[in-house]
Amino acid sequence: MKYISALFVILFFGKHLFAQKVKSDTTQHLNEVEVIGTRERIQIERLPDVHGTYLTAGKKNEVIQLSGVNANIAERTPRQIFAKIPGIFVYDMDGSGNQINVSTRGLDPHRSWEFNLRYNGVIGNTDMYGYPASHYNPPAESFERVEIVRGTGSLQYGAQFGGMINYVSKQADTTKRFSFESINSAGSYGLLSSYNAIGGRVGKMTYYAYYHRRNSSGYRQNSRSESESQFVRLQYDFTSKLSLKAEVGHTDYVYQIPVPLTDSMFYANPRMSTRSRNYYEPDIYLPSLTLNWEITPRTQLKWTNSMVLGFRNSVMIDAFATVKDAMETATGQYKNRQVDIDKFNSFTSELRLLHYYQLGAMSNVLVGGIQVMNNDLNRRQLGKGTVGSDYDLTLLVPNDWGRDIHFKTKNVALFVENLLYITPKLSVSPGFRLESGKTDFSGSIRYLKPEVVPNSIPHRFPLFGMSVQYQIDKENRLYGGFSQAYRPVILKDIIPASVLERADKNLKDAYGYNAEIGLSGRKGRLHYDLSAFLLQYNNRLGSLILNNPDGTSYIFRTNIGDSRTKGLEMYVEYEFIRSNKTRLSAFTSTAYMDARYVNGKVSNGKENQSIEGNKVESVPEWTSRNGIEFNHRWVSATLLASYVSASFADAFNTVLPTANGAKGIVPSYTLVDLNTTFHLTNRYTIRFGINNMLNKSYFTKRPTFYPGPGIWPSDGRSVVMTVGVKL
Repeated sequence: MKYISALFVILFFGKHLFAQKVKSDTTQHLNEVEVIGTRERIQIERLPDVHGTYLTAGKKNEVIQLSGVNANIAERTPRQIFAKIPGIFVYDMDGSGNQINVSTRGLDPHRSWEFNLRYNGVIGNTDMYGYPASHYNPPAESFERVEIVRGTGSLQYGAQFGGMINYVSKQADTTKRFSFESINSAGSYGLLSSYNAIGGRVGKMTYYAYYHRRNSSGYRQNSRSESESQFVRLQYDFTSKLSLKAEVGHTDYVYQIPVPLTDSMFYANPRMSTRSRNYYEPDIYLPSLTLNWEITPRTQLKWTNSMVLGFRNSVMIDAFATVKDAMETATGQYKNRQVDIDKFNSFTSELRLLHYYQLGAMSNVLVGGIQVMNNDLNRRQLGKGTVGSDYDLTLLVPNDWGRDIHFKTKNVALFVENLLYITPKLSVSPGFRLESGKTDFSGSIRYLKPEVVPNSIPHRFPLFGMSVQYQIDKENRLYGGFSQAYRPVILKDIIPASVLERADKNLKDAYGYNAEIGLSGRKGRLHYDLSAFLLQYNNRLGSLILNNPDGTSYIFRTNIGDSRTKGLEMYVEYEFIRSNKTRLSAFTSTAYMDARYVNGKVSNGKENQSIEGNKVESVPEWTSRNGIEFNHRWVSATLLASYVSASFADAFNTVLPTANGAKGIVPSYTLVDLNTTFHLTNRYTIRFGINNMLNKSYFTKRPTFYPGPGIWPSDGRSVVMTVGVKL
């Protein structure tokens, strides 16, 4: 059986791949971490001022310890995993368990692409300049923790508005030569999931590897998915101060896409599907090699070289929900499907140096480095596929593509940040990042003249930022900061959809800034993190109607305006009972956002209409997750209520839904989840959860592109049971 043979697959896979465990950084001490929760069930932490070769003083940040969270890990339910992180907006897109799609502060949640996404510190964005989404999807069973640094900390990581999310995988038990862990889940809608891992230390070599497989029939008709992932890490410690780590991760899932619905379809039956021949598959490898060297007790060097390799494949009938996939009367066969294949080849080399130095009586920290990226995204689309019903990328005419284009980027970034202690309690961290590069767009598009296709986009941005922190006492701090950011023009922004559409040859990258101020810490049994923020987002992309000299009109893809998001983020938790054996607490994780266009015009199909003052699409004013947690010895439980207010699907703030479901209000919704964990011994764990207990029919967004305009219903009530074993 596939699940029983998982261990043998790991051993076979390990012969061909390399991995590495990050050397423990001497600057990371448990006593530098603010712990929220009981010692036995740590859930949320704050990063220390210096974390590895990164500076986090004065920046809003959170660390989620997965071992202390009651959540549906088999399907990586984001609202449960990120329950105590205020402002996290969750977009349900590819069915439960296949993809984590989150955003903060009014940004686009599509595949979390407004973040600098990292896995064990390695960049996982598929192509930062062409398609910054993360198609790499390791299982939550493999996560030890999730680190989140908001946008004001982005200069050290990249230039992203959202900041950074780092998914850190479990480490090998270095006290053993061999250890084994197995986590197996079963649940509603045909869910079966198995995660199996081995690890240990032999001499100077530490190793860790896992194999994961998950199958699900899906909540909706025609929404089954099959996924698998493998991972190998090898680390060799030459000395206590010098180590080399190699990692290779691979994820692959095939998802049968049930396509969108209209409003009438959704309210009649949210589980229905109008097509059965659509499929999607991201198949991604993430290899990396990292050198960690403590040159002196005051100086540390980290050099990471990594790649994102693989494909994003789809075969489908790409049309509105109102278009049925019916057989043609003349032939008695279905229509030919459209085949699209993206090939990714992204390389990143990042060299970082951290140095402690004295300035008077105070110790200060300087971090600097260089990041080099060389990416090539080859997009082949509009291929004429088969008339079959299975997952098949075969073309009717081999290598006959309607679009065959390359998006090549070379970019160099220099960055430096300095942590200066003005007093033992007051610190200032000025930072600077210089981005310099260019993206060249070339290839052939069947419906366009060859001379129309080429495009070149420069990326040259000096970015500045500064964070300030005042440590009120050991457990409480006041923080604030400002940081500039930018988002490159990506591939989808410059591809004309038809001969009636053109892309601006002078498109400008989006740019702007994050600003925030906050207060966090604890007072007795009260834990809190309160913050206010402002996010300015300029040069947003959109479409205008322009006229040709002959009086005909065309759609022009260009920069259409600016937006501004203001908001408040609040996390408060109070422990009613706290003892060595029992803990009872209640918490709220709530965010208010006011996201509006401060200027701009967009085509309404007939003319260009002002959107000044309108709300930004897909940004709910309120996102609030509230829960009660109970821990007693070996059992813990969390009752979570999640509320998301209404939002708009388009910049015109259309309220009444269109006939095809592509525009209209996205109604508010409230969900209730119950998750329990039973730690029978140190070796055996049982989890049981009920997701969406009230069986609420809801949807989170009306997308404008993939996976298709319209309503994508989220899952109704489901039950999941998980059994874990460690040997």
